[in-house]
This record gives sequence, structure tokens and C-alpha cells, in this order.
Amino acid sequence: NASAVGALLTGIDLPASKDEIVRYAGEQDADAVELAALRSLEEREYASTMDVVEALRPVQPYLPEPDPGAPRAESGDPPGHEQYTA
Repeated sequence: NASAVGALLTGIDLPASKDEIVRYAGEQDADAVELAALRSLEEREYASTMDVVEALRPVQPYLPEPDPGAPRAESGDPPGHEQYTA
């Protein structure tokens, strides 16, 4: 549970590296599941506990940009075709 991990990290000196976060959690008696989640973090510096929680459970899902494909040739017609000029 990412929220429980966030609560577990209350009091940690931030910013902190992944290793510092894992070490601190271990000192706070984190269970095996929480430690495994923290060990899965990307190797970088985390600025806040919410930064850690977001890394464990992103609020915004990753949605790849759709491929727009090749542009179509111009038709020469006005936008809306006949409905536009009627």
C-alpha cells in the first residue's frame, strides 16, 4: 500500500536517495512487502514523501501518444464542404 509507505517515511530527511529511503524504512520496521516496493523504486533523489508515493503508484496513468499517421492530401474543399457554403 503506497499510502502506508508514505506514512512510514514520516520524519525522513529529504531530499533522499532510493538507498536512503530503503534504509530509513528498514529502521522504522517496514515489513517485507513495503521494503520490496521501496527497492523497486527508480535510482534517483526523491524530494518528498509524496514523490515516493507517486513513484510507487502514479496518479496519472501513462498513456502513449497515438500515432497520427501520415497527413492526408488537401482536398481543396472548404471546411464543412457544402454545408459550409450553403
